[in-house]
Amino acid sequence: MLRIIFISLILLFSSVIHVNSEVINEVIIKNNNRVPKATILTFGNIKKGSDYSEKDLNNILKNLYETNFFKDIELEVQDNVLILTVVENKIIQQIQIKGIKAKKTSKLLLESMKLKDKSPYNEFSASQDLTLIKNILSTQGYYFSKVKSSIQDNNNDTINLIYEIELGEKALISKIEFTGNKKIKDRKLRNVITSEENRFWKFISRKKYLNPMQVELDKRLLKNYYLDKGYYQVDISDSSARLLDSGKFNLVFNIDAGPVFTINKTDLILPDDYNPKNFTKINETLKDLENEIYSFSKLSKVVDQIDKVSLNREYEFITAKINEEVVENNLLNLKIVISETDKKYVEKINIFGNNITLETVLRNSLEIDEGDPFNELLHAKSINNLKALNIFKTVDAKIEKGSDKDSKVITFNVEEKPTGEITAGAGVSSDGTSLGFSIKENNYAGKGIRLVSSLDLSEDSIKGQFSVTNPNFNYTDKALTFNVQSIVTDRLTKNGYKSSKTGFSFGTSFEQFEDLYISPNISSYVEKLTTNSTAIASLKKQEGNYFDTNLGYSITYDKRDRRWRTSEGFVSSFIQNLPIYADDLSVLNGYEFSKYNNWGDDLITKISFYTRAVNSLDDSKDVRISERVRLPRDKLKGFEPGKVGPKDGSDYVGGNYAASLNFTTNLPMILPSVQTADFAFFIDAGNVWGVDYSDTVNESNEIRSAAGIGVNWFTPIGPMNFTLSQPITKASSDKTQTFQFSIGTTF
Repeated sequence: MLRIIFISLILLFSSVIHVNSEVINEVIIKNNNRVPKATILTFGNIKKGSDYSEKDLNNILKNLYETNFFKDIELEVQDNVLILTVVENKIIQQIQIKGIKAKKTSKLLLESMKLKDKSPYNEFSASQDLTLIKNILSTQGYYFSKVKSSIQDNNNDTINLIYEIELGEKALISKIEFTGNKKIKDRKLRNVITSEENRFWKFISRKKYLNPMQVELDKRLLKNYYLDKGYYQVDISDSSARLLDSGKFNLVFNIDAGPVFTINKTDLILPDDYNPKNFTKINETLKDLENEIYSFSKLSKVVDQIDKVSLNREYEFITAKINEEVVENNLLNLKIVISETDKKYVEKINIFGNNITLETVLRNSLEIDEGDPFNELLHAKSINNLKALNIFKTVDAKIEKGSDKDSKVITFNVEEKPTGEITAGAGVSSDGTSLGFSIKENNYAGKGIRLVSSLDLSEDSIKGQFSVTNPNFNYTDKALTFNVQSIVTDRLTKNGYKSSKTGFSFGTSFEQFEDLYISPNISSYVEKLTTNSTAIASLKKQEGNYFDTNLGYSITYDKRDRRWRTSEGFVSSFIQNLPIYADDLSVLNGYEFSKYNNWGDDLITKISFYTRAVNSLDDSKDVRISERVRLPRDKLKGFEPGKVGPKDGSDYVGGNYAASLNFTTNLPMILPSVQTADFAFFIDAGNVWGVDYSDTVNESNEIRSAAGIGVNWFTPIGPMNFTLSQPITKASSDKTQTFQFSIGTTF
């Protein structure tokens, strides 16, 4: 803003310029000791013999100031001669960071700053860099840091720009509190925010440090969470950090949830000359909201539908306004007013602040382009798209008048943020212990490409993988993923076999129709299966090396209100894995369905169905042990994982078929005053059956079922989950597990 004001004042008080247009036959430039005349002519877009008006000459000044080469410019026209008298900005010989021992931190600061070595010095950019340094240090926990800048003149008409930094002690979050009429338990609210309490084992996480920008993000996340729950008048009125004697902070969020609102009546108001038939779907969606709990995400879907209508050339200049009126008994009337704006076109789009991210990444996220009709709805969606990339700290947009009354210039200013992440985790459960470690980068080479490298360890398996995801491959709006993976499963002691599987896969994912997603992939793996003397005969028969290339795909119809913390809707998914070239021609089919219902007062139920089937196309070959199906732990509680279904001797060998039916409901009425725990009730029923390699194996072909309660408890060392279940029906060969628990944390 200061820079814009400065340029405007220069334009206002520059030397007198003739009002009438004048042909420039010659250009004289004075005091340009470093910047060549040809460069000034190019950046100023100055051409001899051209007719220049007062506006054109002002544009020359503006263009030259934007190069940052000049501290002052005087412009004058005399007898068809353009005279430019310039004062050049000094060149920065070196930027020095003092007071920081860690080279990694110094490198991060230097890479993030706008000014660089050998670049022209600009006071406005220097002040921005000063603020940027303070913000970066805050994200790393140096809340009390002090930063001063100074300039050292050199003999060769250059300067050294010096930043002196006093880091101070890191500001750690000792405790996070939620106060006020919050109506939602602390355990759930902790899952919403990004800040974390400091623990001695959290030696990797940066979220344990007090960071003002992170706290502001937490407030926005909390507000959106409450709005989605129907708390239309929620007020996250304040967040405060209390300094303790230990030098740490208590982070306090004060929340007034207010009542839950229900949508009473909805209306769609259209201009008189619009055809209502073109807005039928929007109107139907609005009517479906009546008598439903207010939800911010549901309204967002209505806005998305309006965005799609605005892509129609007939409605390319529309805008929409949502009017919300509070009526009695906690009811809301919603009125969406669609109107037509002035017909303007986008003349130019400027993007600033993307020092690392390629400009094409940002432009591909915009819903409007240069030359398109200016549409307020698509402009707002463009801003949201940029924020959704999750690689920018801030995204701001400014709309200005273009070169004529029917055009606009849009300027996006972004501030990049660190996009790398290191996480580590550990877990202990009734099935054993596990460790996990991963490194992520969300903006590799500034191209918006995501890289993930991870390693997971359990008592009988090691899994390592590396994946690359381009969310917008070749500008097609389709994600492309490449994955390399290696899995070693060692069950020589328990079951007499060991499997080593290594290979790669690549695939894509896209929304074919509204809420209908298709995800095809191709995979190639090499597997080595070894056995010992304790293995059953069927396993010994399968010992050897295998090479498989498969084509897989999934088709998902997703009508959930949100993918995370779902409260309403359903999701239906079909998967299939087909052999292209394989040593055993196994075909995997699967189907999953889940339905969610919100009964009010935070009571949410879920009914789900799960099934898998694997069979070999070659009757002479059996399905390999590593390809056989089993029920996941969460699909059949009350039984040891993998210890139901066909049993060959003492080994549970899995089956050709598996299915389960599950019912779950939370129990908000139980101990509502306990802030760190939630309770749930469940009923599971399922079965694993089918043995293709033998007719004599005991399949125990009957339905297994269990019922019980579950508790999710936020403990000082991390979230803990345990279930207490009672089998209802089972086979004599099954191994039950009445009590199951898991606890995990991140570092």
